[in-house]
Amino acid sequence: MTDAEALSNEALTVRVSDDELVIEATIDRPERRNALGEAVMTGLHGVLVAADDGPARVVVIRGSGGTFCSGGDMSEFPIGQGAQDYREGFGALSGLVERLQATDALTVAAVEGHCLAGGLGLATACEFVVASEDATFGTPEVEIGLFPAQAMAPIMRTVTEKAGLKLLFTGERIDAVEAHRIGLVTDVHPSETFDEELEALLDTLAANSPVLIAMGKEAYYAQRGMEFGAALSYLKEMIALIAMSDETEEGIDAFLTDREPEWRGREP
Repeated sequence: MTDAEALSNEALTVRVSDDELVIEATIDRPERRNALGEAVMTGLHGVLVAADDGPARVVVIRGSGGTFCSGGDMSEFPIGQGAQDYREGFGALSGLVERLQATDALTVAAVEGHCLAGGLGLATACEFVVASEDATFGTPEVEIGLFPAQAMAPIMRTVTEKAGLKLLFTGERIDAVEAHRIGLVTDVHPSETFDEELEALLDTLAANSPVLIAMGKEAYYAQRGMEFGAALSYLKEMIALIAMSDETEEGIDAFLTDREPEWRGREP
């Protein structure tokens, strides 16, 4: 059983759905505009590990107090320390981004209010970014002479090149509609129906076969950097593996007998 209380800490509040298929992690530092401090990073990593160890199919990341995340916590930055301290201090986001993509569950960023700097990197590292119409996005750290290098990796794999470069080098803030236009956001919803629309998406995602989710994510991220022909060759093997799974057999039988499939687990 996934223990929400054990996964929560002073900076992160975790909830688990009754069927344990959805884990919701809320960054709970409104006094720091939900900045990514060590407790947040450690907590989110723990949530992702728990998702892989349990039946969860979707992990949702939110922010409290009407703000998603303002980026890294400047008060915890290793300013004036040695090179290794800098690498370790700034490297936490890279490790979290890698873990988000490696986890077997789908990840969703539910963005309300500000989504800035490292927070934008965190959001774009998720497979889905659902935004309230009042959300704003940007990389304002350039204004203090800090380039958003780690956030750049997921951002530039999400948006068009020129739009991404403008974000990274100007620090401008864009609204949810513009973020959707350039590919930064999956869906935009009115603030008054945001939770309802988010819940509908989560229900849809969580209804998928866990094998489909885990192997589908693996296939997507593996083929993304491949040459086109190599990607086709690799994906031919992946779909064969997925099709041979007990889950796919169950899905086909359920379709032919007009019933809901009973998914069992992630093992193919």
